[in-house]
Amino acid sequence: MSEKLEDVQNAEDERRIAIDKVGIKGIRHPVRVRDKSEGVQHTVAEFSMFVGLPQHFKGTHMSRFIEILNGNEREISVESIGPMLREMVARLEAETGVIELRFPYFINKAAPVSGVRSLMDYEVSFIAELREGGEYVFTMKVVVPVTSLCPCSKKISEHGAHNQRSHVTVTAQTRGFVWIEEIVQLVESQASCELYGLLKRTDEKFVTERAYENPKFVEDMVRDVAGLLNAEKRIERYVVESENFESIHNHSAYALIERDKRIAQ
Repeated sequence: MSEKLEDVQNAEDERRIAIDKVGIKGIRHPVRVRDKSEGVQHTVAEFSMFVGLPQHFKGTHMSRFIEILNGNEREISVESIGPMLREMVARLEAETGVIELRFPYFINKAAPVSGVRSLMDYEVSFIAELREGGEYVFTMKVVVPVTSLCPCSKKISEHGAHNQRSHVTVTAQTRGFVWIEEIVQLVESQASCELYGLLKRTDEKFVTERAYENPKFVEDMVRDVAGLLNAEKRIERYVVESENFESIHNHSAYALIERDKRIAQ
């Protein structure tokens, strides 16, 4: 007969201080994501899984996070995140929990003139939260690289203007399904020009002239994207950020707008 091992995590903790988040970070696992053009896309996500630890527990059972992750399908779908989150909170005897997954998402884009196709990758995060009282909240975060051209540089220069690559990040709390591609297209439509994986000479001419004809400050970028997010009824709350990696400075330009559309501004 094997000796029964003591469960230290379940021991009573006398400090009586609850922990907001405890769990695991940085574990990779295959996932399936809806693809607007191909139906489904298989990728690998980096997971973080947390629960709120009640004040009377000394610790949580870290192995149970891995068991829950592997106990679902070999490839987790976005639709399974909510049930998995509720299972995690119940098994760890918690009231609140969070599952975050970050993954590369690929879109097959056609160059603007030649039509040659190539893959562009975007960093996407899904955050599922179970809050106090049982409220479930789903948030999507998409980082979209674009080109921005400085209006001031264009105005004061006799020849050309400096431009840079920018990262526009949209973090949106949604009410209803929103395609990743919709967020990407929304952002790219407001940039000086969008980016492509592969360009021929005719395409390079087009994107250079397109950016020159459409200069944007970092402030313009976040305001223009925010205007479209304000009009999108499926998005309840958002943060839009733009970081311009300056080509003539050793620093970035940055702007942010945050809005909860459920609250009158």
